[in-house]
Amino acid sequence: MRVVVGRIGRPHGIRGEVTVEPRTDEPDERFAPGAVLLATTPTGRLEVERAHWHSGRLLVSFTGVHDRNAAEALRGVILEVDRDDAAVPDDPDEFYDSALIGCRVTTLDGRDVGEVTEVAHLPAQDLLVVNGPYGEVLIPFVEEIVPTIEPANRSVVIDPPPGLIEEPLG
Repeated sequence: MRVVVGRIGRPHGIRGEVTVEPRTDEPDERFAPGAVLLATTPTGRLEVERAHWHSGRLLVSFTGVHDRNAAEALRGVILEVDRDDAAVPDDPDEFYDSALIGCRVTTLDGRDVGEVTEVAHLPAQDLLVVNGPYGEVLIPFVEEIVPTIEPANRSVVIDPPPGLIEEPLG
């Protein structure tokens, strides 16, 4: 299964380095020197030559990209890796997006909220995007609100604060 691990941003400097918006909990592993990432480029792949953090941003140099023009041509490219469908993160409190999408969401008292259709990775926090009888509901993906996740049973139980879920659509 292909999973998105980042998106290339603007060039940094004149030697081909780019900013990368990581979309993985393992950026140091995914962007390690020698890592090969699948990309929407003519070759279909990019190899990491060097990566480091600078002022809170991930800066990456790719093999064969050695000037600002080449780096600019990569702006907006989505970076992916092939991951085994059965793989799970090392931390039991972490979940791959693919394990959450399609899960049924219910409240502690058993009300059906809908199905997870997306995991939105925002700067402040991640959100579960759920579609169902309440329309589209954005649920902050924090332990206080999402206390139970059972990917094997394809279920997520939430404890929503007042006002998070409105009346069902009629």
